[in-house]
Amino acid sequence: MSSPPVADPRASRGASSTGVRNSDRPQVLFSPRARKPHAGFPGILGIAIVAAILLPFIVFGGAYRYVSSEAEVIQTEKTDAIVVLGAAQFDGKPSPVLKARLAHALELYRDGIAPRIITVGGKQNGDRFTEAGVGREWLITHGVPSSDVIAAKDGSNTRESMIMVAELAAKNNWTSITLDSDPAHMARSRAMANRLGFDVHTNPTQSGDGSQPTSEYVFRETLAYLAFEGFDQWDVPRIVER
Repeated sequence: MSSPPVADPRASRGASSTGVRNSDRPQVLFSPRARKPHAGFPGILGIAIVAAILLPFIVFGGAYRYVSSEAEVIQTEKTDAIVVLGAAQFDGKPSPVLKARLAHALELYRDGIAPRIITVGGKQNGDRFTEAGVGREWLITHGVPSSDVIAAKDGSNTRESMIMVAELAAKNNWTSITLDSDPAHMARSRAMANRLGFDVHTNPTQSGDGSQPTSEYVFRETLAYLAFEGFDQWDVPRIVER
């Protein structure tokens, strides 16, 4: 009788019961679940620093756009008074900027925007005349009845002058005004008048000195507007009640 065949031990080690070698099976590697990187405190601090650097530029840019847009607003509704904001005078004669504002106020008065004009502005050290007084005389000389022009002669800046106008308006029950000044000056002037309680309308000069809102002028007025909104407005009381 012949002997049974002997199995090759190498075959049993290299193959499974299905005939597939272990070395041919795909290998599965197990690893912990991948995690998203966390910014942590240094990342948050970096974001805060960048935000702090950019914030002033964002605020200034928004204010610059607002001042520029207000420079283009022309309102022609009838009001109680036209207020001519002050500018320099030279020994009794209006400077070119003040003259442009006065000429514009004269046009508004003749168009029936308001029955009266209020000129504002005090005088600098050494001056003999006030801006308000010079403005009043110029308007009377150019045909406005003296009874329709009031000079608010106190005030060394726009805020002080506007407070005096508000006190005058409160005594006479005037609640609405048309502001007459340079276009770039309108945003800050409107903010002051609003704070005082006025129903404010703006109608800036359209020709003459100061009537062009140059980038330099708008830049300066933007800084002044931000200073008013951030600090000076708290020194402006509500005087006019509507």
